[in-house]
Amino acid sequence: MGKKVLLVVDMLEGFLREGYPLYCGKQAEAIIPFVRKKVEEYAQSGDLVVFIADQHDPDDKEFQRFPKHCVKGTKEAEVISELQGIAKREVLVPKRRYSGFFQTNLEQILKEENPELVEVVGVCTNICVLYTVEELANRDYKIRVYRDGVASFDQEAHQWALKQMESVLGAEVV
Repeated sequence: MGKKVLLVVDMLEGFLREGYPLYCGKQAEAIIPFVRKKVEEYAQSGDLVVFIADQHDPDDKEFQRFPKHCVKGTKEAEVISELQGIAKREVLVPKRRYSGFFQTNLEQILKEENPELVEVVGVCTNICVLYTVEELANRDYKIRVYRDGVASFDQEAHQWALKQMESVLGAEVV
């Protein structure tokens, strides 16, 4: 296998720690060991890990749809401690919408890296993971999504999104 990139979507304090308004639940906490293992694999291979992180302005329009969450500069918007300081090559891509591509430099990072495969883990399967995978598919990347590495607060939507990524977007779901 040639060059790979791992996208770690929204593995943030605000989604993975109880007490925050958009906590994704125990099923999200349960993927942390798997995601850590993937980051460790990438550290060993020297391939790039991209942490995509919700980071909103305090008056973001998204707060009309969801409770205020992951405001820039708050603990809530930080990558969880279990995933910090592992990867040898990593970059943080702050985002303010569901897709990791919307008004970010992710497309440029991927063009420069030119991976044969983009692997995806994170939360929420049916929101930010799905819309980022959709954009990867539009750009003709080979995509692998790990069932053990994605989760959502909504199990039915989680299952639906996995099916969509596989059957509509052409991602390999393993």
